[in-house]
Amino acid sequence: MKKTSRFFLGILGLILGILWIFPFYMILTNSFKTPKGIFASVLSLPGNGQATTANYHNSFKALDFISSLGHSLLITVVSVLILVLFSSMAAYALQRNKSKLSGAILMLFVSAMLIPFQTVMIPLTANFGQVHMLNMWGLMFMYLGFDASLSIFLYQGTMGSIPIAMDESAELEGANRFQIFFKIIFPMLTPITVTVGILNIIAIWNDYLLPSLVLPQNQYTIPLQMFFFFGQYTKQWHLALAGLTLSIIPVILFYIFAQRYIIKGVTDGAVK
Repeated sequence: MKKTSRFFLGILGLILGILWIFPFYMILTNSFKTPKGIFASVLSLPGNGQATTANYHNSFKALDFISSLGHSLLITVVSVLILVLFSSMAAYALQRNKSKLSGAILMLFVSAMLIPFQTVMIPLTANFGQVHMLNMWGLMFMYLGFDASLSIFLYQGTMGSIPIAMDESAELEGANRFQIFFKIIFPMLTPITVTVGILNIIAIWNDYLLPSLVLPQNQYTIPLQMFFFFGQYTKQWHLALAGLTLSIIPVILFYIFAQRYIIKGVTDGAVK
């Protein structure tokens, strides 16, 4: 019975694996085809007369890839660092100061997660336009406001498992609040910091709507540049798929270099 159940679970896992990898197969194979080859057969491998590497060269040039990549990296990295720093500090203050006011503030942050961005995007961009903040620095500030609620909620829940006796012991040794947080508490939050970082990196890197409202054309990110492959009358799928493949590479490289930290964060969180 166990062998039969394992067999069916294996088959189910194989099917799910194929379904998961199938979109990547479609993107990669069609990125090497000419437009005629894509419309002739979407599922087939690039054949004779249909295979080309020119898509990557043309897409790289059309995307202004180096500049767009730099903008995406700068916005994502700085925004996530700001979010991690301020969210963890806010969660520490709310968790360690037990009062009705801190509870009300936490509930205010939680309730803010229920507000759709679309309801505030017009007045937000109008007000930021008046103070000349419609640029990447204004965008980073907006990400702090929109994404801090979830990050604070995650940090606050994890911080509750850290005994307050550690703070009291450090105070007896003469440490101030900032020393207690940065030297004792924050290093213990590595698992949830990894989780918060990954969630925000994915959201900010792939975001299209907010940057499209805020950024001038000379500060466009990769998702915004991808839009130019889809015109009103034509869709350049061969260039778009090549550009999409190029945009995936930085994410894959990030995972390769950060893999041991991601796995460590997940396993540490599971043990705790």
